[in-house]
Amino acid sequence: MARPPEEVLLGFARALRAAGVAVTADRERTYLLAVSTVGLDDQAATYAAGRATLCGSPSDLERYDLVYAAWFRAERPGAARRPPVRPPTTMADLRGEPPPGGEGEGVDQDAVRATSSDTEVLRHRDIATMSATERAMLARMFASLRPRPPRRVAHRRRPSRRGDVDARSTLRDMVRRHGEPGPIRHRRRTDRPRRVVVLLDVSGSMSAYADSLLRLAHVWCRSGAPVEVFTLGTRLTHVTAALHQPDADRALVAAGRAIPDWSGGTRLADGIRAFLDRWGRRGMARGAVVVVISDGWERTDPEALGEQMRRVAGLGHRVVWANPHQGHAAYEPVQQGIVAALPYVDTFVAGHSLAAFAELLEVVADA
Repeated sequence: MARPPEEVLLGFARALRAAGVAVTADRERTYLLAVSTVGLDDQAATYAAGRATLCGSPSDLERYDLVYAAWFRAERPGAARRPPVRPPTTMADLRGEPPPGGEGEGVDQDAVRATSSDTEVLRHRDIATMSATERAMLARMFASLRPRPPRRVAHRRRPSRRGDVDARSTLRDMVRRHGEPGPIRHRRRTDRPRRVVVLLDVSGSMSAYADSLLRLAHVWCRSGAPVEVFTLGTRLTHVTAALHQPDADRALVAAGRAIPDWSGGTRLADGIRAFLDRWGRRGMARGAVVVVISDGWERTDPEALGEQMRRVAGLGHRVVWANPHQGHAAYEPVQQGIVAALPYVDTFVAGHSLAAFAELLEVVADA
């Protein structure tokens, strides 16, 4: 006799919890509601519903796929025999389309090639042109980003096998040995992570990219490097604490609650001035790599934006500006805000796709 669908789904959720995924009772209820909404007949939607409701972080996704395949393919005691269920691996699967190449020995290889091709295409797609399904896939791909903190030379010297002779330590050792000669001590300067300050434009002109930019900032914050994140719109908002939550979706919700001017107007100069007056001059921007991600539409005084960027360049180690429009071949930086800011920008890069974000992370790491 076949088991009720609810029992099978709850059993899968508990197996997922046993595999190390933090599946709570609330997530189980949300999972059952989501599956009942999409319907069990749609395998791709059922699979996606579980990933969206039961997984709390990118690290859970691999475990989810393994448990999903093991649970729904295995013959469980008392359960009816069911055909194997293959988790969706491509964008075609998520849309419910049949896999390329039909059925046969080459299906798995075709699926792998399709997955690689779809992933690579999605990495270079402009985020503003993506569908909801593609954005959902892109959100999971942010886990592939690996930020490296820029490094700076530390002021203090540390004991080392090589480097400058540490005369004080060498003489101290000789005194302890009553003047007997011994090994020569050395020391050298080490390096430490350099702070990164990220200023994200969340105004109306950047609304198509805002969700992905916050996901990028979340990856940055979770890397363990010293990173501070602010949003710019009609006012300045400090969202670092919200983005330090392990779960990306919850971090974005917390950040969204903290941002009062989401998709509003643009006052870049006022926001950067507020950052410098309250945090920057007190030490946060001193010697830091300052990253501004904005399209540069300044609705007040472009010259004021140039003046604030001059102050940023004077305090920071390097200034990096990422502009989503820079990724388009026909783009020219002719907006008044960009024209006023560029003289004080060390590196001007694109910020329209996941591949552009990966390049931005490398630029910052090498700064």
